[in-house]
Amino acid sequence: MSNRDEYLPGPAAGAEVRKDGDKWTLILVRELRHPPEKVWKALTDPASLREWAPFDADRSLAAVGPVKLSTVGTPTPQISETQVTHADAPTLLEYRWGDNDMRWQLEPLGEGTRLTLWHNIDRGFISMGAAGWHICLDVLDRFVAGNPIGRIVGGEAMKFGWPRLNTEYAKQFDI
Repeated sequence: MSNRDEYLPGPAAGAEVRKDGDKWTLILVRELRHPPEKVWKALTDPASLREWAPFDADRSLAAVGPVKLSTVGTPTPQISETQVTHADAPTLLEYRWGDNDMRWQLEPLGEGTRLTLWHNIDRGFISMGAAGWHICLDVLDRFVAGNPIGRIVGGEAMKFGWPRLNTEYAKQFDI
């Protein structure tokens, strides 16, 4: 039995929602046991992104400029011609994914990293987004620890506790 078969996400935690006018932002905070440099590589390197992220990138996200992001786990890949707008290693990464602004902040925390993700997202998708990122960040944590279980995105996430997380986050956010 692989580590992947044993994986189940913990309870919904570490997320909040902010509303600014008609814009909604999902904010997820994770404390990881790895230094910011290692987490930064996982967030920016295309081969690393293939291990955990819900999209593939056609180049490193560690430099400002155009990039193509292709969704994974959807019946048809959605390809976004997008921009990395801020890449300040290993502390701040900002880019657009489709119509959504993504902002990743990495702060040293002892030997590890406090990772904060801000994701502008349509109100109707906030709990789904929180559930999806919860699983992706669990997989990221294992990958950076040298214990990869392979990315879990799209329909496959249904087998790994996504429906429960979606319900828990919807309750927490009162949506």
